[in-house]
Amino acid sequence: QVQLAESGGGLVQAGGSLRLSCTVSGSAFSTDAVGWFRQAPGKERGEFVGGIRWSDASTYYTDSFSGRFTISSDNAKNTVYLRMSSLKPEDTAVYHCAVLPPPAWSLFRRGDMEGWGYVRDWGQGTLVTVSS
Repeated sequence: QVQLAESGGGLVQAGGSLRLSCTVSGSAFSTDAVGWFRQAPGKERGEFVGGIRWSDASTYYTDSFSGRFTISSDNAKNTVYLRMSSLKPEDTAVYHCAVLPPPAWSLFRRGDMEGWGYVRDWGQGTLVTVSS
């Protein structure tokens, strides 16, 4: 069984930066990727930020997050990071990481949100609050 745990959230001023961590324990398949998602307060649907594949560290970002958000991994520590810069109040959300099996990874990389149906092993989330 795979467990994911996010950390690093907190309160940051607009324009600041923050790095979130997602530590993966248990047996994750090397063919899997890890994705970052966020759920903003009052919004009905979450957003897929992007992900990184364990095997080759290839990354994918949803267009709206490309540029300010960077995903990286440290396989020795079984940890995936989400570096966020130039933060805006609208980035306030609970950020989750989760496992993306190959079907999810392929679908998301094509911009197909059907990938949500294959996401598994969600972490509990970490709250990021950006003050204006």
